[in-house]
Amino acid sequence: MAKNEFLVAITQLAAEKNLPKEVVFEAVEAALASAYKRDDLATSDVVVKIDPDTGATSVFTRKTVVEEVEDEETQITLDEARKSNPLAQMEDGIDTEIAAQYSGRVAAQTAKQVVLQRLREAEREVVFEEYAGKEGDIASGEMVRMEGRNVIIDLGKAEALLPGSEQVRIEHYRSGQRLKYYILEVYKAAKGPQVVVSRTHKNLVRRLFELEVPEISKGIVEIKAIAREAGFRSKVAVWSDQEGVDPVGSCVGLRGIRIQNIVNELNGERIDIVLWNPEPSRFVAHALSPAQVVHVGLDEATNTAEVVVPDRQLSLAIGKEGQNARLAAKLSGWRIDIKGQAIYEEIMGGLPEAEEKVVEEAAAEETAEEAEGLEEAAVAETVEASEQPAAVAEAEEPAAEVTTVDEPVEAAKPEPAAPAAPQIRFAEEILVGDREQTEAPPKTKTWSKGKKSAGPARDTAVKAKRPKRSKRVILEEEDEEYEYESP
Repeated sequence: MAKNEFLVAITQLAAEKNLPKEVVFEAVEAALASAYKRDDLATSDVVVKIDPDTGATSVFTRKTVVEEVEDEETQITLDEARKSNPLAQMEDGIDTEIAAQYSGRVAAQTAKQVVLQRLREAEREVVFEEYAGKEGDIASGEMVRMEGRNVIIDLGKAEALLPGSEQVRIEHYRSGQRLKYYILEVYKAAKGPQVVVSRTHKNLVRRLFELEVPEISKGIVEIKAIAREAGFRSKVAVWSDQEGVDPVGSCVGLRGIRIQNIVNELNGERIDIVLWNPEPSRFVAHALSPAQVVHVGLDEATNTAEVVVPDRQLSLAIGKEGQNARLAAKLSGWRIDIKGQAIYEEIMGGLPEAEEKVVEEAAAEETAEEAEGLEEAAVAETVEASEQPAAVAEAEEPAAEVTTVDEPVEAAKPEPAAPAAPQIRFAEEILVGDREQTEAPPKTKTWSKGKKSAGPARDTAVKAKRPKRSKRVILEEEDEEYEYESP
């Protein structure tokens, strides 16, 4: 093979394998050295060097500088080494050029195998160096095949492994599908470097935001925290130190185009963007978005945040199967205890406004009870005062009764006591009195102080002597006394 053809072949091989020319030259040199060593120089340390400009091949035997020579094929003393190289030192290698000899078919086959092996090793090393520096980054790949539960992804220069634990539960992967993956780990295995990718890691959301939002990639807007349940919902807390920059609006974009691209890449996963705050209570309130928070109480000893929300938004704050509260706790780093406003008021004895209302109602009830008591006392005093004349009358005449007639009559006043003298009676009075005694007494209702009347069997003469007082008169006197006594 001509020298120019040799150089062209090396250049073409480097382009096909996507390797630098220096790596290909080293592989060919190692292959030629093994071929020379196989036949003629089996016990020697052979080194082959190829001129990259001309393609000329030089073959050397290398001997190591030692104090005492044990193997003449591979060792040399310091004095002999300095004859060819005055600067030689102990443990240095001294190369001695020998004539190149072309070996047979077996040596050529060995050289071919060595070249291929070295090129594969070089490819693996290049892939490892490339992807080892990309851990924590994202890469776009195409789904190639399934191996059990694992998915093999073609990243271009290497194949990546998507294990079942890093797959989104609700995603369905098909051959030829192209997605973005988070590079989780790169390590060397027996078959070469192994790249492990993920679709569930929360930093996948962070990298997607850095790609879609220029403010984040430039550092104007900072992502403070991320909480994610892959395939269902994520919460992202953002913050900006620059005035005039709306961090939430920057992530959403005009008409939501930025956030929509991220949602499409995650196959419809919901993303809540909340404003981060250095004050924990406010950050916890923001983390429970879209629910509105009435009160947040922090207990640093137990790292618990007690959150009060309106009763109508209690289910919204908790979320489906507790998802919203769980993500808010992951995002803020606090254990969150959510209570409805009614339950919180019942536990804490009510909010200040409610307490004032209760006090006012209690004071009003006490005032009403006092007024009612005063009214009852006034009525009792009035009744006692009205019953006092009747009690005096009963004391004078125990058998006294009060009768009522169909027509009201004025009370008969007792005549003053006359001096002891014979009483003169006229015939008309006697006749009238006898007629009244013979006639049946009218049917009337009788009233007495807690007693029923004895009826007409009682002596009518006693009734005639008693002063008659109607019930109406008594009631009128009671009304007058009540009006006088009342305030």
